[in-house]
Amino acid sequence: MTDTAPAPATAPDAPDPELLDVLRALANPMRLQMLWWLRDPVRHFAEWEAIADPIEVGVCVSHLQAKAGLAQSTVSAYLAELQRAGLVRATRVGKWTHYKRDEQRIAHVVALLGRTL
Repeated sequence: MTDTAPAPATAPDAPDPELLDVLRALANPMRLQMLWWLRDPVRHFAEWEAIADPIEVGVCVSHLQAKAGLAQSTVSAYLAELQRAGLVRATRVGKWTHYKRDEQRIAHVVALLGRTL
């Protein structure tokens, strides 16, 4: 019989699980591309007529889908992953969903990454 306690589920100096979720979301080149497009929606989505203010509300998922050239289901899955990581927020406008970057969360993640590395 030993007196040692069981090891914790994660090591005390292991990377923050929150950061790992973000890095996982950003590991896909298209998800990273979408996040980059959403940084300047007026510039990147100028060819589509917005039904809501792209700065205040975000970009319609159909515009992201058209720009990406991917199936709507794929784009929706990518955006859901970015949303789970807290990098974008979704807003419904009528029957359409718009996505916008969460700049406060992104700044928090950048700071967390700086402290971690």
